[in-house]
Amino acid sequence: MPSIYQLKPAFQGLLRPLVNALARAGVTANQVTVLAVVLCAAVGAALALVDDPRILLLLPVALFLRMAFNAIDGMLAREHAQQSKLGAILNELGDVVGDAAMYLPLALRPGFPVAAIVVFVLLGVVVEMTGVIGVQIGASRRYDGFGKSDRAFVVGAIGLVYGFGWAPLAWLGWPLWIAVALGALAIVTRARRALLEVRTKGDAA
Repeated sequence: MPSIYQLKPAFQGLLRPLVNALARAGVTANQVTVLAVVLCAAVGAALALVDDPRILLLLPVALFLRMAFNAIDGMLAREHAQQSKLGAILNELGDVVGDAAMYLPLALRPGFPVAAIVVFVLLGVVVEMTGVIGVQIGASRRYDGFGKSDRAFVVGAIGLVYGFGWAPLAWLGWPLWIAVALGALAIVTRARRALLEVRTKGDAA
């Protein structure tokens, strides 16, 4: 299925002048990666501590900034000779830690569907792990299907809708469970395509 991830090249093109300026200023990819996690943790803390539903409006803003940070750190690494093994670790861990830090506190808010939120976060970890396992078995890092950017879109939309009070909380579980189903499909898709890629490489050898 199509993914928001496919828009990444165009988004990177818009960010390239900023990335070049950051590189000249001495900003590193790893610093940006860590900053993205700190942003997620700060927003998660606000969601847990502030009762006002308007605090949910932080979600679309923070998720857009995080998407920008994720694009920037990758471009700094690839285009400005900053790739490192530490950076690869931080990049993968930062994604799942950031998701958990920002999304799990929603389960602490009155009336929010705890089970749906917890399963949504845990399944997201498995989706990303499946993508990384592709590298372990000799394929590329897989990004097929409903991934990080799509989960962020769902949570950002939830923050917008419920921050403005446009829908009753009783409806909140539906988009989360649909996202869970799409995430489960992404796990299967990433695993199958990683195995197919490995077989194709073997046949070509």
